Amino acid sequence: MIDINYIKQNAEQFRHAIRNKRIPADLDQLLELDDERRRLQLATDDMRRERNLLSRATKQIAESEMVAHLEKCKFVTDELEQLERKLRHVTERHQHLLLLMPSLPTADVPTGATDDDNVELKKWGEPRQFDFDARDHVELARMRQLVLFDQAREFAGSRAYALTGNGALLELAVMRLAVDFLIGRGYTLTMPPLAVKENAMVGTGYFPLGEENAYVLEKDKLFLTGTSEVGLVALQANRIFSEAELPARFAGLSTCFRREAGAAGRDTRGLYRVHQFQKVEQVVFAVDDDALTAKMHADMLENSEQILQLLELPYRVVAVCTGEMGLGQVRKHDIETWMPSRNAYGETHSCSTLGTFQSRRLNIRYKTADGAKRFVHTLNNTAVASPRILVALLENHQLADGSIHIPSALRQYMYGNETI
Repeated sequence: MIDINYIKQNAEQFRHAIRNKRIPADLDQLLELDDERRRLQLATDDMRRERNLLSRATKQIAESEMVAHLEKCKFVTDELEQLERKLRHVTERHQHLLLLMPSLPTADVPTGATDDDNVELKKWGEPRQFDFDARDHVELARMRQLVLFDQAREFAGSRAYALTGNGALLELAVMRLAVDFLIGRGYTLTMPPLAVKENAMVGTGYFPLGEENAYVLEKDKLFLTGTSEVGLVALQANRIFSEAELPARFAGLSTCFRREAGAAGRDTRGLYRVHQFQKVEQVVFAVDDDALTAKMHADMLENSEQILQLLELPYRVVAVCTGEMGLGQVRKHDIETWMPSRNAYGETHSCSTLGTFQSRRLNIRYKTADGAKRFVHTLNNTAVASPRILVALLENHQLADGSIHIPSALRQYMYGNETI
C-alpha cells in the first residue's frame, strides 16, 4: 500500500488525485484514523508493558497483598483486551481506507471525467471506404460460419459465443502472432492461474472497487481473473530481483473473465463486449526510475502498435484522462482500432504504468548495486485481446462477397490461406 507518511507529506496532491480519478475515498477520515491508530498503539504498548511488569512481580508479592495485586492484574488485563479490540477495529478501517488511496498521476496526464476528455496523440492508417454495402462482424461471422451465437447463448447465457472452424483458427492465429512477436522482443511466455485468491486481486489493485466485475467461486473463495496481469504480477510476490535482472518482461496468455457489471445494455451485439475472452498481456518489472519507466511504457505501446500494423488495422493512440484511470495507474494510454460498423474507433489496448503501487502491496523488490532494496515499478499493456480484435479484423478486411482477406502476417498460422 502507499506509505501513509508519503500521503501525509503530499496530502493536497492526494486530494486532487482522489477528486480527478473519481475515487470514493475519504482522505480526512484516513488521516484521523491514522492519528487514532497511533494513539491506541502507544496506549496498548504501555498497558502491555504494565501487565508484564505486574506478572513478573507476582512472585515477590506478600501473601497479605496478593488479593489486591491479582485484582490489579485482572483490571489491567481487561483494559488491555479492550484497547486491543479498539486497535484491531481502527486498524481494519485504516487499512481499508489506505487501500482506496490512488497513485498520483504524472504531470502529463490530461485532467478529465470521461473518455470524451482523452487526448488523441496519433493515428495510423486510414479508415476504409467501401465501394459496396459493408456488413458488420455478426453478419460476416454467420455467413462464413465463424461464430455460433444463438446456440451458445441457449446454454451459456447472454453475451456467450463459440468460435468455430476458421473463426477459432483466426483467434488462435492472432494469439500466436502476438506471442511470437513478444518472444522475439525478450518476453517470457507464461500461462498463469485463472482462479486466484483475494490477496492477488488486492495486491494488483483490482480490489477494492472492482469486486462487482469479478466472477466468484464462492465455495473455494477464489476469483476468476479479468487479465493475466493479476497472475503474472502475483507470481513475483515477495521476490527480490537483482538489479541486473531488470527489466523483467513477461507475456501472459490466458482466458479472461469479466462480468461487465457496469456496462449493462451497452455493446451487447456480437463480439465487442463479452464475458469470456482470450488475451495476450505484456507485464514488465522495472527499476525505480521514472525516466526509464516512461521509456519502457513507450516501448510496450510500440509493441502493440506494431502488432496492429501487422494486422493491417487502422488505429489511434490516446492519452487517457484522470477520470478514466484506475486506482493504481500513474500513466495510461489506450489504443483504439477502427471498427466500420461503429463508424468509430473502439478501445482494443490499454497501456499502464503503476509505479510502486502493486509492488508495495505484494512486496516485490530489487537489490541495487550498492545493496539497497527498493520496490520495483510495474507496467502492463495489452498485446492483443480477442474476440474484440476479431470485430476489427472481420469488418476492415471484408470483401464484397462476404469473404475475409487474411493479412499476410497471419497466413502462416492459417495454413497459408489468403481468404476465409
